[in-house]
Amino acid sequence: MVVGSSEPTSSRLTHAFAAKQSGAPLEHFAFERRDPGPGDVEIRILYCGVCHSDIHQARSEWVAVGKGSEFPMVPGHEITGRVRRVGAQVAKFKVGDRVGVGCMVDSCQRCTSCHAGEEQYCLNAAVWTYNDRDHDGRQTFGGYATYIVVREEFVLSIPEPLALDTAAPLLCAGITTWSPIVHWNMGAGHRVGVIGLGGLGHMAIKFASARGAHVVLFTRTPSKAEEAKELGASSVVVSTDADAMQAMDCSLDFIIDTAPAIKDMDPYLKTLKVNGVLVLVGIPERNISVCPVKLLDRRRSVSASLIGSIKETQDMLNFCAAKNISCEIERIHIDYINQAWERVLRSDVRYRFVIDILTSVALRSTKASQSRCKVN
Repeated sequence: MVVGSSEPTSSRLTHAFAAKQSGAPLEHFAFERRDPGPGDVEIRILYCGVCHSDIHQARSEWVAVGKGSEFPMVPGHEITGRVRRVGAQVAKFKVGDRVGVGCMVDSCQRCTSCHAGEEQYCLNAAVWTYNDRDHDGRQTFGGYATYIVVREEFVLSIPEPLALDTAAPLLCAGITTWSPIVHWNMGAGHRVGVIGLGGLGHMAIKFASARGAHVVLFTRTPSKAEEAKELGASSVVVSTDADAMQAMDCSLDFIIDTAPAIKDMDPYLKTLKVNGVLVLVGIPERNISVCPVKLLDRRRSVSASLIGSIKETQDMLNFCAAKNISCEIERIHIDYINQAWERVLRSDVRYRFVIDILTSVALRSTKASQSRCKVN
């Protein structure tokens, strides 16, 4: 039994934009989502954020680090919308609820990681929202689309007063920076460095500042100093200025590196105090190298963090609602997506594109792709 909209079930025909092959421009694509099962939630997607990882995967740029790409690919894992139908066993959501879906749509729910509430580290592999296969072998398609069906455990509540458009990027850019800041308990009395001022970096500044930390932005662009301070940074260091970097030696407790570009890590490691930690949250296209001496002489550490758990994500959303924190966005229609991707590559967005799915005329077109398949 499925509870929900009185519209005919044929409306689960989903319109989307997809990359038909590696590196190809995104274009209209139609497919059928599965019917909601007893524990599933069907969501009418209203907004979807544009993550740089969408581009990486659609252009097969992560093969060297072990992540392949499957086509056709419908990207998008920063999804907000409203519940349209629910399965009979769904207890937490009802039709009309404001909800979100992030980077995961399933996990085994049995392993030690899942039992510990860390589904993103599922020992039997979490199921990613797109460019993956679910446990039944179906290809997963993401949020550049009109509908999605997700098991209840991976649906998030979007609390008032968060707006659904500015909340969408919180489900990747937000949680990716929130999780390490909370895991290492950064807050009042700590000095936190943030490398890079983009979709992730601007959220790292907002979160660390809101938790009471003194925040230092590292950037190659001096003109970003004023906007960084408006976001909550206490100071800005131009990373290409050797004297400015040297002046930061042994001054920070924690650094979050949001810039995936390959870089010399040693100047940043030198800014850490004894027991300081540098955490990577961006995925570079190739492996990086670190000088062990820079770790040994102050017992410094280099770590990494992958998004966050469902509980962490809900906690973050609740924190954002209480503190009036959201992402800075530029709202677009889906037919602008290829231009938007090129602008992302030029860092020409402040700080996240969000697709307005509901009003995108291209997704209401009856000229559906001839290629259809049933997925989740």
